[in-house]
Amino acid sequence: MKLIAKAASILFVLAAIWYWVNHAAARPHEHTASGKLITIAPGTSSREIIARLQREGIVDRSLAIRLWLRTAGRNLRLKAGDYRFKSPISLSQAIDQLSRGDVATRSLTIPEGYNRYDIARLLAGITDLRGEGVAADPEAVIRLFDRVSLIADLDPQAVNLEGYLFPDTYEYTTTTTREQLVEAMVRRFRQVCDEEMRQRAVALGMTWRQALTLASLIEEEARVDRERELISSVFHRRLKQGIPLACDPTVIYASLLAGRYRGKIYRSDLDRDSPYNTYLHAGLPPGPIASPGRRSIEAALSPAETDYLYFVVDVTKNDGSHLFSSRSSDHEAAVRRLRQSEGR
Repeated sequence: MKLIAKAASILFVLAAIWYWVNHAAARPHEHTASGKLITIAPGTSSREIIARLQREGIVDRSLAIRLWLRTAGRNLRLKAGDYRFKSPISLSQAIDQLSRGDVATRSLTIPEGYNRYDIARLLAGITDLRGEGVAADPEAVIRLFDRVSLIADLDPQAVNLEGYLFPDTYEYTTTTTREQLVEAMVRRFRQVCDEEMRQRAVALGMTWRQALTLASLIEEEARVDRERELISSVFHRRLKQGIPLACDPTVIYASLLAGRYRGKIYRSDLDRDSPYNTYLHAGLPPGPIASPGRRSIEAALSPAETDYLYFVVDVTKNDGSHLFSSRSSDHEAAVRRLRQSEGR
């Protein structure tokens, strides 16, 4: 009986110790490193990782924690990467985060209507990508957009990725490369612009490249969301009637390609003999001039039913909306009012 009682006492003590150790591992611990990025290099052992967390004050150094690591924590499988640990956090929560590889991310937002030059400047300005602690040369980054193999099945005529770098917010880590971000933009484009959309382009008698080009013009012209389908109707009607689109953003894009854009449109820009100059050349330009968002792509595929052939900024408002006209006389009167308001 004494042996049984002694064994029971030992088991009770062991159980109490086990409870105490696990309770300590689950107890939230306050620390001051919640805003700090903790980088765990590949190949770092679990023991070294925990020691790093203890040095940073994220995990305490209590006897119970040391016992837990010697028992339950002996076979940890922790992943490398960049981490931020909330405060308070328990050891078990920190271990779970490291086991799942729940790394800290950054975000990059590509606004709707950005062209590849704009996007190259954004990508070049990122200084926390893998192996790169400084900004890159935009001219070097823009060459990443020459990977037309990424869209060859969608657009065999593409000479670059203009229009296919979908405007959205992208998450990345310090192990990400700029090439991977470009690939993510194209993947997102494919997710949004699915087969159903491409079939709608076919139904309109357009190739996908033509539909996307039209969407990029709508994106650049529209400032009020409700007008996208109206702008689309103007462009569709002009295309059917063989009237030049006379779209200012195409003139700007032609000037950018020539390296001559000076912040606004000059007479020399309007006279530039570029296939992107839709004042001189009827029909659509050779390709997209920017990255259109979903709404502009939808508008290109679903124009409003109107008899409009013209639009110009409504100078009586300050919201970027337009006046739409069916007759050239009404349009010319609206243009005169615009020029008067600008002092021209």
